[in-house]
Amino acid sequence: MTHAYRPLQFLGFLGCLAGLGFAVYLEHFQGLEPCPMCIFQRVAMLATGLVFLLAGLHGPRRGGRGVYAFLALLTSSAGAFVAGRHVWLQSLPADQVPACGPTLDYLMDVMPFAEVLSTVLRGDGNCAVIDAAWLGISLPGWTLIAFIGLAVYAVAVPVLARQPFDRLD
Repeated sequence: MTHAYRPLQFLGFLGCLAGLGFAVYLEHFQGLEPCPMCIFQRVAMLATGLVFLLAGLHGPRRGGRGVYAFLALLTSSAGAFVAGRHVWLQSLPADQVPACGPTLDYLMDVMPFAEVLSTVLRGDGNCAVIDAAWLGISLPGWTLIAFIGLAVYAVAVPVLARQPFDRLD
């Protein structure tokens, strides 16, 4: 059974949009302030969603599908890395958690981007706090699961959408 490529890409985009929408809901309606790692995860989710959207709008042939799959795999893997690091930081014993640091806005104002990236990925005490959990899994844990799912989905879509191409003659 084959599926159409473009609708599958739009479905991936909608999944990313739902994740971002939930993050905004938690921030603005539940009062959960995102830590720097959370913000980086949002950026990775946005980038992954944009790749799915562009692939859906473009509707490339076979070679282009591989490029989009690679880009979505790359962005979702970056998000999974940050989310995995975040989960690890939350699992540290209290005496090993790094001290709380400045906000991401402040870091962006006073440091070059490479240093900001390094500082955020090291993590701080703000990122180690578990503000909410569902079924015993923290929000970064669910985000990690989502990124792994998106990575698998990105690779699966070109396989699911294998279909003969229309001939133009």
